[in-house]
Amino acid sequence: MSEGIKIIASNKKAFFNYQILEKVETGLVLIGSEVKALREGKCNFKDSYARIKDDEAWLIGLHIGDYKNAGYEKHEPERQRKLLLHKEEIRRIHRKVMEKGVTLVPLKIYFKNGRAKLELGLAVGKREYDKRETIARRDQQRELKRMEKKFKIK
Repeated sequence: MSEGIKIIASNKKAFFNYQILEKVETGLVLIGSEVKALREGKCNFKDSYARIKDDEAWLIGLHIGDYKNAGYEKHEPERQRKLLLHKEEIRRIHRKVMEKGVTLVPLKIYFKNGRAKLELGLAVGKREYDKRETIARRDQQRELKRMEKKFKIK
């Protein structure tokens, strides 16, 4: 049963606000109505982050909307969800997070071979001038593409 990868949502703000040092793929502990809601694309990363406590990784603040056909077994939209990682991975990530300024940020949520996966990023916050530099670089790329398109010879 290899469906490949189907991206549900990506956290574009994370790439703007943080410099991503490393990416880690994790599994998620979800209940049935959450999986169905994710398949419908009802997911929002706003103010979500990951934390390690008691040798377990937790995702906090991820909003998964209600599934309309859930019946009486509805889930709480912003509950804490456990992340599935090996103990060695958790310890390695925890050592890096203990460094000053390093945080765990969810980057995207997707289905891989039918299972919900989350891509976590070990990130450092960007300063204001770094953000301006990112905006300037993006504008330059956009202008360059516009000029290529305008003067392209077929």
